[in-house]
Amino acid sequence: MNFEAPITIALSKGRIFKDTLPLLEAAGIRPLEDADKTRKLILETNHENVKLVLIRATDVPTYVQWGAADFGVTGKDVLMEHGGEGLYEPLDLQIAKCEMWVAGYPDADITQRRLRVATKYVKSAHDFFAKRGQQCEMIKLYGSMELAPIVGLADIIVDLVESGNTLKANGLVPLEYMCDISSRLVVNKASWKMKHNDCLGLVDTLSQALKQK
Repeated sequence: MNFEAPITIALSKGRIFKDTLPLLEAAGIRPLEDADKTRKLILETNHENVKLVLIRATDVPTYVQWGAADFGVTGKDVLMEHGGEGLYEPLDLQIAKCEMWVAGYPDADITQRRLRVATKYVKSAHDFFAKRGQQCEMIKLYGSMELAPIVGLADIIVDLVESGNTLKANGLVPLEYMCDISSRLVVNKASWKMKHNDCLGLVDTLSQALKQK
């Protein structure tokens, strides 16, 4: 497809980037450089009007919300924490799939009214337990969640689970399923209005590519 207006797409390096490339290819978009072999944060593509910006996954919604990028691809977990302000979420790209779980020791009591929860996903965890009428003390961590129950920092954790091997290796188990997580395409609301034909065309092309997977 052809793009009449300048389009910027925010992506994060790693699994999401690699899984998104075939979908962009379906829309005729190819980066001119290998993201793994360059330190550049902005990649030109075979379309003069289309650029890819490489940023942290957690920053993707912010860049799109404030118009620094027209589109972005990031996990539903990130969007749940961000809140989705200023964004449309037109497509589930069905990539980078995993699940969000409450986890801890097998005998952990997750029904008690007051729990200490260690997690990177404070908003998601708070909302989940608030719906159950439980008041939880949230302890924000950025990694090694499994360590929190082991050293007594928290009663349980809320984290993403793919295989469960890391939990098992540390004597923990998934206790309660919360939701499915996958990567989503998001678009800036102003871009959707001002560059509607280009934005709609990209969404439609990616949607057709997903149906053919």
